[in-house]
Amino acid sequence: MEKQKVISWGSLCRTSNQGLLLLATMFVLVEMMDTVRIPPWQFEMKLNDSITEELNKKLANKVVYNVGLCICLYDITKLEDSYIFPGDGASHTKVHFRYVVFHPFLDEILIGEIKGCSQDGVHVSLGFFDDIIIPPESLQQPAKFDEAEQVWVWEYETEEGAHDLYMDTGEEIRFRVVDESFIDTSPTGPCSTEASTSGATEEVQKKEAPYTLVGSISEPGLGLLSWWTNS
Repeated sequence: MEKQKVISWGSLCRTSNQGLLLLATMFVLVEMMDTVRIPPWQFEMKLNDSITEELNKKLANKVVYNVGLCICLYDITKLEDSYIFPGDGASHTKVHFRYVVFHPFLDEILIGEIKGCSQDGVHVSLGFFDDIIIPPESLQQPAKFDEAEQVWVWEYETEEGAHDLYMDTGEEIRFRVVDESFIDTSPTGPCSTEASTSGATEEVQKKEAPYTLVGSISEPGLGLLSWWTNS
């Protein structure tokens, strides 16, 4: 990938419906440029169709460092000349295009589903993206972790006393995006000075998510939808 440029927030908003506007703002259009290789057996297809297929095959459901999670091709803005190099029957075309990328802005409010709980916090999924964590200090307070049930509990204070509100798996949750983290997971060569310990280090790095969102529900109106719809 030769170039990435975020050109607009919420560029997918094409309706005045409030719900769709809220949904669309978590996506951005990113201007990119890449050289696309088209194998000979695709020459019978239209060039734009072949390029679309190859770009989606390369980028869809992949995280681009410091850009976000690529979803699908939006459009092709410019095609430069195609070339066939000696020894390779494929064509090579430099393509300028715009790609739909999942990259919510900080302080954006999203609605997801609780995937599970651990000592590290509440793990949330959006269906197509699972690497969201709400740490303990960002939960509604006071909160405690129920070891037996493996679930976080908000000890909600009322005049009658405290009521335990459980954050069960599968419940819908509204949260604010407060931080994000990108990790470069591209392969690197082994370091000779650390050859003896590199195996264990690489094993840990392989398990790290390339893109993680940190959320918060420590405000009124945030948290499980059922907490506020029943109030």
